[in-house]
Amino acid sequence: MKFTSVFDIIGPVMIGPSSSHTAGAARIGRVARDLFGKQPTWAKIHLYGSFAETYKGHGTDVAIIGGLLDYDTFDERIKTSFDEAARLGLTFEFITETGSVDHPNTARIVIGDGDSEMSMVGISIGGGSIEITELNDFPLRMSGGMSAILVVHDDRAGVVANVAVSLAHHSINIGHMEVSRKERGNMALMVIEVDQNISTEILEEIELLPNITKVTRIKN
Repeated sequence: MKFTSVFDIIGPVMIGPSSSHTAGAARIGRVARDLFGKQPTWAKIHLYGSFAETYKGHGTDVAIIGGLLDYDTFDERIKTSFDEAARLGLTFEFITETGSVDHPNTARIVIGDGDSEMSMVGISIGGGSIEITELNDFPLRMSGGMSAILVVHDDRAGVVANVAVSLAHHSINIGHMEVSRKERGNMALMVIEVDQNISTEILEEIELLPNITKVTRIKN
């Protein structure tokens, strides 16, 4: 494992008792909310492996709900997130699963409101760090530790190049990028992690490019 900073070793400031089960869980919930783009009104959280076995004792449950309420890893309100969720009308259900998964700290979060819903799979890899491995059945790999944009687009030649050119025009450096699709010539998903936050104006510019359906921003 490679570390780029001493903070990768000592980890972020966070609510305990476990960086993997609490801070990582909060980050998974918060990224899910960012990707959904608004406050969900309901959530179903499927827990696997160690998450499923110890989620109550390690505070994984309150952490994920705190993340869905947009709380950061160090926010003291995580401890009382259930109360705030009730106040805001967010209903939720935790479901423990017994099926095998690639990582023991895995959560599938399904969230929605009256108009739309979204599913996301996240894993907590230690020290408060996470990876997002699936979004609405699209396989992907996103760290959740960098600013990023997710671009839903038609699977057509030139779309990836157009987005990359647009970012380069604004001196936005790409740290990681990948593209996945469910089937050839249909819908595809572009995941781009960048070195700085992207302004609303740049997002709107990308959305106007040919064959782009939706652009979502995740701030670091």
